[in-house]
Amino acid sequence: MQTSPPLLPEPARRVGAWCVVLLLAAGVAAVGIWLCVVFETVVTPVLLAILGTALLGPLYRRLLGMKVRKSFAAALTVVAVLAVVGGATYIVVAALIETGDQIIASLRQAATDIAEHLGPAGTSLDDLAQNAEGLLKQFGGTAASGVLTGLSVVGGMLATAALALVLIFFFLRDSDRAAGALRSLAPRATGDLVEAMARRAFEAVEGFMRGTTFVALVDAVLIGIGLVVLDVPGAVGLAALVFVTAYIPYLGAFLSGAIAVLVALADRGFAIALWVLAIVLAVQMIEGYLLQPMVQSRTVQMHPAAVMLAITAGASVAGILGMLLAVPLTAAATGILGELRTRYGAPRETPGGTGDAGGTGDAGGTGDAGGTA
Repeated sequence: MQTSPPLLPEPARRVGAWCVVLLLAAGVAAVGIWLCVVFETVVTPVLLAILGTALLGPLYRRLLGMKVRKSFAAALTVVAVLAVVGGATYIVVAALIETGDQIIASLRQAATDIAEHLGPAGTSLDDLAQNAEGLLKQFGGTAASGVLTGLSVVGGMLATAALALVLIFFFLRDSDRAAGALRSLAPRATGDLVEAMARRAFEAVEGFMRGTTFVALVDAVLIGIGLVVLDVPGAVGLAALVFVTAYIPYLGAFLSGAIAVLVALADRGFAIALWVLAIVLAVQMIEGYLLQPMVQSRTVQMHPAAVMLAITAGASVAGILGMLLAVPLTAAATGILGELRTRYGAPRETPGGTGDAGGTGDAGGTGDAGGTA
């Protein structure tokens, strides 16, 4: 019986198959994002708790190593979080409140100075600043009339934080049961794969959180010391701003550095502003070429373009919270893809031609299973 030739050549059928796979993956991702947005009240505390668990895991394990019971160790870890985060929040808020007016005044003076030097363009800039001031006053009046709305937002944030702390306690205490829970939910044949992907994802998030916190602390200390030495007003508040914005890679450092330079320009002059710019650039070079490779060398490394796209996508979906969560979630996804590539990717051919691609396979004992396991 003669068979008819296929309608499409083999390359076209391969492209069509990959298009179907990509469309299915995009549809699943879109539905997942939509569900996260719909159930934001539940998803947000869970994600924050996962980040907190990743950051506090070493402290919890150290307490367990000191023969402390699991529940008590998890409770001590949560109390330590409350003490550290509460103290840090108090320091940051107090510094920003104390120096906030001074920083804002310096920024306004910087806008005025720039307007004087730019001539006609500066006049437009000055008009823009005046219009912005009028809009801020109008916004202030609107905000004053919506105090109850503001209080409800604050109440929602506090409730989210409290729920995240409770979840951190349970995630830490029951972390040893996570693998068993995943295995029970996954089909029997894919239990090992699901567990391996989950471990890689969590390791990536854990490395990102610890590395970012350390780098943010170093950046804030170095830039803060430089601002204090140069006698820039609001140095403590600007250093606190550097620490907070460091959790938004690239964009946060740019924003905090620009504000510090503008404040120095307005209050201390052009020369000091150049010194502040040099300090910010030097710290960023130390971070990019020394701290990041050294601290996060064992975690998932992402290309800066991928980080920027993740931040943009996170901001479009969930605003500032999305910007903060975008990079660790992308790191987790990259870890999962790395695990899948390690297990199912095409093996690399060795220089002697003994890999699977060379035709010797597992039977000869030189393939992946026989040579690298």
